[in-house]
Amino acid sequence: QVQLVESGGGLVQAGGSLRLSCAASGGTLSSYTMGWFRQAPGKEREFVAAFNYGGYTNYADFVKGRFTISRDNAKNTLSLQMNSLEPEDTAVYHCAAGWATPTLSREGKYYKYWGQGTQVTVSA
Repeated sequence: QVQLVESGGGLVQAGGSLRLSCAASGGTLSSYTMGWFRQAPGKEREFVAAFNYGGYTNYADFVKGRFTISRDNAKNTLSLQMNSLEPEDTAVYHCAAGWATPTLSREGKYYKYWGQGTQVTVSA
């Protein structure tokens, strides 16, 4: 089974930056559609960004150019660079691996493997 472990979360002030990493074992990330999702307490999980076959990337509307998803094939890791963070970005961020087209990669049901998540807290 593919195992995913996130790191890099923390507490930052509004306007700050964080870089999240997702380390994979038991599988090669280049073989999957990779995504970042987030979930705040009492709210449903929502899509953040995806890295698709062929290198296509797509983002949720709320990202507004602030985040960048990337993949390092040599290190078998997935990253999410987050800039200009806002309090509304506070959530547990999960990385995931699955199979989907670029359009369908926005939906969590197409991901089979999920990490435990890393907490991101943004204070005003």
